[in-house]
Amino acid sequence: MLREKLQGYTIVLASGSPRRQQFMRELDANFEVRLKEVDEVYPDNLKGAEITDYLAELKAKALEESLSADEILITSDTIVWHEGRALGKPRDFEDAFAMIKSLSGKTHEVITSVCIKSMKKSDTFHEITKVTFNALTDEEIKYYLENYQPFDKAGAYGIQEWIGLVAIAKIEGSYANVVGMPVDKVYRHLINFTAKK
Repeated sequence: MLREKLQGYTIVLASGSPRRQQFMRELDANFEVRLKEVDEVYPDNLKGAEITDYLAELKAKALEESLSADEILITSDTIVWHEGRALGKPRDFEDAFAMIKSLSGKTHEVITSVCIKSMKKSDTFHEITKVTFNALTDEEIKYYLENYQPFDKAGAYGIQEWIGLVAIAKIEGSYANVVGMPVDKVYRHLINFTAKK
């Protein structure tokens, strides 16, 4: 469906995330991966979705000069927003342990922003999903970190892994968003993006 709707265009996915790449394959999108290192620094005054919107657009700016007329760029950024603080990817085991410990028995938000950009226009949007964790023991947190090593994931966990089965009591909103991309919104925005050209 998406391949037909976007006939004549190639999607450029600026993400090394295997989960986001898998989502694009499942959408049957004609895409290629193009990566450029970006220093993910944002102004201190930004909160919640303002952070991910800013970073998704920052990543898009880094690649916009490489776009050709028939390419549509997709960049994205995900954070875990908890108690007024952004949790990105953990620095190390101890940082990951502290992150999950802070989430244990509480509700947090997973925020993903997506920027869709061509040579002529740009569209940025975000999705917020509320996730409630059961209380976890130190032993359970260590088991998860040692066996799954989720150090490339915001908030130091992947909902599709062991921790998602045993620790998550409730989810309000998009499951795919917690995995790494609000796929339903990406699909709709891509179709609208090309329809308005």
